[in-house]
Amino acid sequence: MESVHLSDRAVIALEGPEARAFLQGLVTNDLDQLAPGHGLYAALLGPQGKILFDFFIAEGDGAVLLDCQVSSAEALIRKLKLYRLRARIEIAPRLQLSVYAGLTGRPAERAITFADPRLAALGPRSIGAVAEMPADLPGPAIYHAARLELGVPEGGDFGSDRIFALDGGLDELHAIAFGKGCYIGQELTARMKHRGTARKRLLTVSADAALPTAGDIMAGDSAIGELVASYGSKGFALVRLDRLEASTGKIEVAQIPVALTKPAWLD
Repeated sequence: MESVHLSDRAVIALEGPEARAFLQGLVTNDLDQLAPGHGLYAALLGPQGKILFDFFIAEGDGAVLLDCQVSSAEALIRKLKLYRLRARIEIAPRLQLSVYAGLTGRPAERAITFADPRLAALGPRSIGAVAEMPADLPGPAIYHAARLELGVPEGGDFGSDRIFALDGGLDELHAIAFGKGCYIGQELTARMKHRGTARKRLLTVSADAALPTAGDIMAGDSAIGELVASYGSKGFALVRLDRLEASTGKIEVAQIPVALTKPAWLD
């Protein structure tokens, strides 16, 4: 993928001696695995194990940095501050930093660059000072087309407090460390993992017409899932895999014929 500026992402900095320990008790991944040149993908869940926020975690610029969706940055900061209590950390946006994908050469070296921890096919991801990065890079559309082709959901595809971490594919996308200690939503997530009760998955949807923003996925007269995000004629649907396998009728949403595809990384 060519170099792009992910201008729809924001960077939040957590500074202080307790920043790592603070996040370790909140998020799904293991902060002990965070190292220079190695970023993490993680989520903050609600008490019932549903995704509130997903983000990347990197270390640099004197802080632990969260690369998150611009539209959810303020809400994420408020939630982190709510949990901060007496922890010795400062939480604030780093407006001079921005997020990039596919950077190589000198720009990548000047930034905090790491392989996308979800899929190698998504290439390198970087957090860098806007003043030091190329100013003529294209925006995020190319990146989102690539991840949609690969069937990788993120941000708004999950919604807020709507989809369980395992239903969203966060295990397969390397966002969950089952060997670490407790975090918010850990008990239910671990139970779903060990009992094998996660029956739903986010699948890619494609059609020959523009998709609605939401709607039931129907196989004949039976609902087998729901459309949760759409981008023109493509999108993501949360689908009951057992109902999909048993279905025999034409698959539609809002009377539009659609095809459902299970991403290769889910196999």
